[in-house]
Amino acid sequence: MKHRPDIHYWQTFIQGDREALGWLFRQYYPDLFRYGHKICADRAVLEDCIQELFIELWQSKNPPPSISVKAYLLKAMKYKLLKALRKRSTSQFQAELTENSVFEISYEDFIIGKQESEEKTARVVQALNQLTIRQKEIVYLKFYQNLGYEEISEIMNINYQVARNLLYQAVKAMKNILLRHYSLLSFLL
Repeated sequence: MKHRPDIHYWQTFIQGDREALGWLFRQYYPDLFRYGHKICADRAVLEDCIQELFIELWQSKNPPPSISVKAYLLKAMKYKLLKALRKRSTSQFQAELTENSVFEISYEDFIIGKQESEEKTARVVQALNQLTIRQKEIVYLKFYQNLGYEEISEIMNINYQVARNLLYQAVKAMKNILLRHYSLLSFLL
């Protein structure tokens, strides 16, 4: 079995070690920020929510056990951001913000060695942006956060089989979108 330092630090943190919580913060801050940025573009709100999350963890007498430290933190971050956005909303439209209403995937997610050219990247991003919000989120969590179905299920509040089906549907939809694009291109050429 592979050694998982995050589990070790989580357990050490639960026993009261501040340094372990610091390690978890440094380890997961980049992932929390990237994931949070898909929900909220305001850097100050993101940073505040990440700090509040870790402060609340420290103040908590019994942090909940988790199937995955990363999944637990991402899920907690998602709800903290959505709560902050609801609190900041001023119009009726913004007040009706739900967890399914925002999730953006940008070129930055694909630049690092994911595609051979800018043109292919643009087509993939176009296809992704035609997916539903939940499909975009599951693609991001599976392929860019490298999470397993159990972790994704926990973050998205869906069961394991629904997560598998949703990812399958998202990949199938992207494939169909890309095939239509290539068919149209070959017809025009």
